[in-house]
Amino acid sequence: MARALVFDVNETLLDLAAFDPNFARVFGDAGVRREWFGQLLQTAFVSTIAGPYADFGTIGIAALDAVAAKRQVSLTDADRDAIRATMRALPPHPDVRPALERLRDAGFTLATLTNSTPQVAEAQLTHAGLRDLFAHVLSADTVRRLKPAPEPYRMAADALGVPLGEMRLIAAHGWDIAGALRAGALAAFVARPGQVLDPLYPQPDIVGADLGAVAERILAVDKAE
Repeated sequence: MARALVFDVNETLLDLAAFDPNFARVFGDAGVRREWFGQLLQTAFVSTIAGPYADFGTIGIAALDAVAAKRQVSLTDADRDAIRATMRALPPHPDVRPALERLRDAGFTLATLTNSTPQVAEAQLTHAGLRDLFAHVLSADTVRRLKPAPEPYRMAADALGVPLGEMRLIAAHGWDIAGALRAGALAAFVARPGQVLDPLYPQPDIVGADLGAVAERILAVDKAE
């Protein structure tokens, strides 16, 4: 049973498609956004596993430079600044606020846990009109270990004052789900388009096509006190 619900932010709550005009302008192909985000995750995992630590924003720009080099595109400082600005101004998926309100009104403590820095996370949630729904905005940057390393999940449970086994991580990334489950938390997977669970790792007990469906299952499975 989960007493606290912790949400990933990028792609789970916020729509990364807002980046597409930037990538269409710079690379001539909006689809390069997915290549960039994949490179960002790869670089983040290497930083976490092998070191040294770098914050998510720094990794994001390094990944952008790597993709540009691969595609032989010259980036300007304005191009990089546009990506940074867009990261702070992503819109929420339309299913997000209604689902969060249902869970909050049912008595759950809601928090976010993101690899972005606290400053970026606060700006994102404020711009998206979601900040009022969360009791805590938590960042893996605080422990200088990015998800899916176990330290961010442990930090979140400590901050919320619950055992790891009574905290549920809700995310649209299979690697995040795997990290939470391996750390000892519960998890729920939001199957955003193009996202799948990795069959090699433990599977969550809740899966839904969108956050509304996931919230419905949480309300059925978890009993808020």
